[in-house]
Amino acid sequence: MAMAMTMAVKRLGTRFLISKRELSNSTFNEQKKNPQEGKLVNLFSAINQALHIALETDPRAYVFGEDVSFGGVFRCTTGLADRFGKQRVFNTPLCEQGIVGFGVGLAAMGNRAIAEIQFADYIYPAFDQIVNEAAKFRYRSGNQFNCGGLTIRSPYGAVGHGGHYHSQSPEAFFCHVPGLKVVIPRSPKQAKGLLLACIRDPNPVVFFEPKWLYRLAVEEVPEHDYMLPLSQAEVIRHGSDITLVGWGAQLSVMEDACADAAKDGISCELIDLRTLIPWDKETVESSVRKTGRLLVSHEAPVTGGFGAEISASITERCFLRLEAPVSRICGLDTPFPLVFEPFYLPTKNMILDAIKATVNY
Repeated sequence: MAMAMTMAVKRLGTRFLISKRELSNSTFNEQKKNPQEGKLVNLFSAINQALHIALETDPRAYVFGEDVSFGGVFRCTTGLADRFGKQRVFNTPLCEQGIVGFGVGLAAMGNRAIAEIQFADYIYPAFDQIVNEAAKFRYRSGNQFNCGGLTIRSPYGAVGHGGHYHSQSPEAFFCHVPGLKVVIPRSPKQAKGLLLACIRDPNPVVFFEPKWLYRLAVEEVPEHDYMLPLSQAEVIRHGSDITLVGWGAQLSVMEDACADAAKDGISCELIDLRTLIPWDKETVESSVRKTGRLLVSHEAPVTGGFGAEISASITERCFLRLEAPVSRICGLDTPFPLVFEPFYLPTKNMILDAIKATVNY
């Protein structure tokens, strides 16, 4: 399974390389006069580049969390403390509510607070600070105050051996909260551009990083400062028979399924949502109106997962155009297992079977 995932990620990464022309034409490229090609790096290195740039370009930016001063368990913060000093990059106590609570206060004073929760599975102790403080700060003050400079980074999702305390996908919890943005990248280039956009966005953001891709996903990433648009989905594969929507590491699995479906004459359109809240309904709706079918896939449990929101919204908007019920291929309604992980995660074959069943409905 790990080998198949590696091959899928490599294939996906190659597909996502962009040309100099596309890069130089991007309205979100902050250095258009220097459209140089980057180097091949993995996802955690791209995150590291983004954090270096954020600290270098804004003296009000701070990075903090458990073990970040020596690089963190996934090495995303390597070298930051040495370069920018321990007053701006520092370890915190093992207290998630304290990390986020401190970040809320720091951002409320006009700073860029970049807080790291070491694993998304341990973000729950900070739930009150995120939901009742960060998300509502602007609203409850009548826009006199805000903590829009707060970005909460956290590794999420399957890692191959994490079990029920290191492999969860809790994005749907935060998608239910007005006042937050939720962003999940699929690749190194996306991770760097989206993270910089999140750090500079005037709203608190929860940025989930697919830990499975930290080392597996490798692609050419521009070394300079650039941002990618939030709340704008990307069509990464055009098709006419069925629309597939996903985010994060699941995109590589879905890409594999689309490639196999093409061998059977099924044309799939694949969309990376990128930002879950506020999500790009228009792009998904436009695609479904063209294909007449929709499949959503994510690692989180199916019940109450964000796929349910996408399904409900598109059914409301495209009911008379749908040729089949919306299909959801997701994690099971159980705690994330360890030895049974291959049976829990949505696989290529599960998605391929759902594609065929939906098209032949």
